Amino acid sequence: MAFKASFRRKEVKFLLTAEQAAQLLTRIADRIEPDAYPHSAISNLYYDTPDFRLIRRSLQKPDFKEKLRLRCYSTPTDGSDAFLEIKRKVEGIVYKRRACLPYGEAEESLRCGTILHDGQVFREIEWMYRLYPGLAPAMMIAYERDSFRGLEDPELRLTVDREIRWRTQQLDLSAGTCGEALLPAEMRLLEVKIPGVMPLWLAQAMSACGIRRTSFSKYGRAYETMLRQNETMEVEKYA
Repeated sequence: MAFKASFRRKEVKFLLTAEQAAQLLTRIADRIEPDAYPHSAISNLYYDTPDFRLIRRSLQKPDFKEKLRLRCYSTPTDGSDAFLEIKRKVEGIVYKRRACLPYGEAEESLRCGTILHDGQVFREIEWMYRLYPGLAPAMMIAYERDSFRGLEDPELRLTVDREIRWRTQQLDLSAGTCGEALLPAEMRLLEVKIPGVMPLWLAQAMSACGIRRTSFSKYGRAYETMLRQNETMEVEKYA
């Protein structure tokens, strides 16, 4: 699979209904086209410390935050393509580095905390293991994604995610994508990925559809849901 090894861009997110998503795509149909991979079944394994230090810090909305994850575009076997990704956000700009390895090798490397390859992304992963002792699989998040790109500006990308689900058990992507729903079935997450300012035509189309910008992290929302469930279990335990 051809892939881009690094990104620098803004990522703007919107929570909307399936109806709003359909209306928007109809309005901008002459401005966009399906991406090279128009539909993907994405699964991610997020790595964190035992006390969830990375996501707790991220939810505090600091000027700098980072995440480490392992991503696949289908349920993998040991030989499937998998992507080691470091995603950082610095003052609103997203920087992402990634490397492609066979899934079995990538999973074993991260489990052992030993990266046996040279290159910038691998050096940064090793640094994260030193900086955050105890890094290990913490949560699986999967979803269905439809992807589009701008006709005039191919660097403009729109992705629409649905059926977002999560789990904290069976933290192995080869176990499949089953999990608990993160959002109601009719909700969608739209992400606009842009190198600079959002085009006026896209902003106007969103406004016409009643779509408003939101702050949303899949991992963050799932972590908060997990905390609420744990609190409820504790209350019921002593009721």
